[in-house]
Amino acid sequence: MTQTQQLEPVSNWQSKLKAIGPGILMASAAVGGSHIVASTQAGAIYGWQLALIIILANLFKYPFFRFGVQYTLSTNKTLLEGYQEKGKIYLWIFFVLNVIAAMINTAAVGIVTAAILKFLFSAIGVQFDLSIPLASAIIIAITWGILLLGKYRFLDSLSKWIMIVLTVSTVTAVIVAASKGGVQIAPDFIEPNPWNLASLGFIVALMGWMPAPIEISAINSMWVVAKRRLNKVSYGDGIFDFNVGFIGTAILALVFLVLGALVQYGSGETVEQAGVKYIAQLIKMYAFAIGDWSKLLIAFIAFMCMFGTTITVIDGYSRANNEALRLLLNKKESTAASLSIWMTITAAIGVLIISVFMSDVAKMLSFAMIFSFVSTPIFAALNLSLVLKGENKVKGGLFWLSIAGLIYLSAFTLLFIAYELGMLA
Repeated sequence: MTQTQQLEPVSNWQSKLKAIGPGILMASAAVGGSHIVASTQAGAIYGWQLALIIILANLFKYPFFRFGVQYTLSTNKTLLEGYQEKGKIYLWIFFVLNVIAAMINTAAVGIVTAAILKFLFSAIGVQFDLSIPLASAIIIAITWGILLLGKYRFLDSLSKWIMIVLTVSTVTAVIVAASKGGVQIAPDFIEPNPWNLASLGFIVALMGWMPAPIEISAINSMWVVAKRRLNKVSYGDGIFDFNVGFIGTAILALVFLVLGALVQYGSGETVEQAGVKYIAQLIKMYAFAIGDWSKLLIAFIAFMCMFGTTITVIDGYSRANNEALRLLLNKKESTAASLSIWMTITAAIGVLIISVFMSDVAKMLSFAMIFSFVSTPIFAALNLSLVLKGENKVKGGLFWLSIAGLIYLSAFTLLFIAYELGMLA
């Protein structure tokens, strides 16, 4: 226990509840493409077989997400300030990778949001003639406008309640589907095997956004600092908030996998691996379990959840990039104008990326997830480097878990790169 922690008052349940905030924000940003699309697809295609992969991805990413909160709670500094103090090269590495991630992930969440919106319009009988890329661009533009007008806080708050409803609906669907015994297995069904190189791309994409891109840890550290300005949050209470958000999203990822396994796996229906085409099949799963009446409701809930994620992505990444550039240029404080510029750049390049991938938006979504995974070991090493010494030094089981995690994530990344380069026969 550090000297800072020893001076803090003993926490209780009341103080823990007051500390809740940043962890839930992180959770609301996480429940997007990784859960709604990737986890459910994993269950629909491979049944329970990839449950271990989801567990390991969450387990081995846990230390690096936690280090961001741990460092900030110990020092009252953001991860970005920690990178700067360690050396500008660390901050430059983060900045360059985060700028790329911001644009790619903005495009990806915009695509998923548009796909759900298209299904929603179809469900209510409204003709939807816009293509997914064009609809994605419009959604990103609307999000950008909301952020510039400063009206995002209401929608962001609403999206958290929507996420709660989505969680309750999904758990209910799983319970009902399980009570029905799941879908009837087709007589000619052959169980697919995910443990081969041909499935490596799918597994890497699944882990990329599981439970969220790891650079979200830097954004989360900024939320922790902001929370501490409003309420006195102790170290222990801050870690509690983080654990509630992280562990909650990890469990929810498994719940989505179980939904896919119970409702679609082995049914004989071809599983659409393209994320945008899979949305209709996903909504049908809820209808199978809960009833046809739920289609419209679930579609609306899923849309609001993804729309909230789009808001969080553009806002969060822009704030992180704006702050990183401020520190790199040694400016005393950033301005609202500079943040608006970053939001504009992020949204504009996100739309540009969508236009480039207009002929294959599924490939765009997969690329975003894969990029997130390939860059994970770098972000993980950056976070680990900040807690190797000083009063916030990591030790014991958490240290060894981080070492095992770094080895696991790096080995998978190298294996995937070698496979893509044709180095593996």
